[in-house]
Amino acid sequence: MQIVKSVAGVLVRLTAERTEHIERRNPEMSGEGERVLETVSSPDYVQEGYNCCVIYRELSENDGFILTAYFATETADWRNVVWKR
Repeated sequence: MQIVKSVAGVLVRLTAERTEHIERRNPEMSGEGERVLETVSSPDYVQEGYNCCVIYRELSENDGFILTAYFATETADWRNVVWKR
């Protein structure tokens, strides 16, 4: 299990089970675990939705987990930007 801090300061974990899930459902993400963690800890922006997209949930102020990750070709202009560098 690997843990990084989100831009909100929440510890977000990537488990082996989630890594397997990501790679099984999105083969292009195979071997991209470091990119997934970097996307959570040092994103260009946080959007309610999409690019190296990492979907994670913050359960509390100090606990969260990654649900899935995938590559998208475009950003979604209609989605709200929550945070920007």
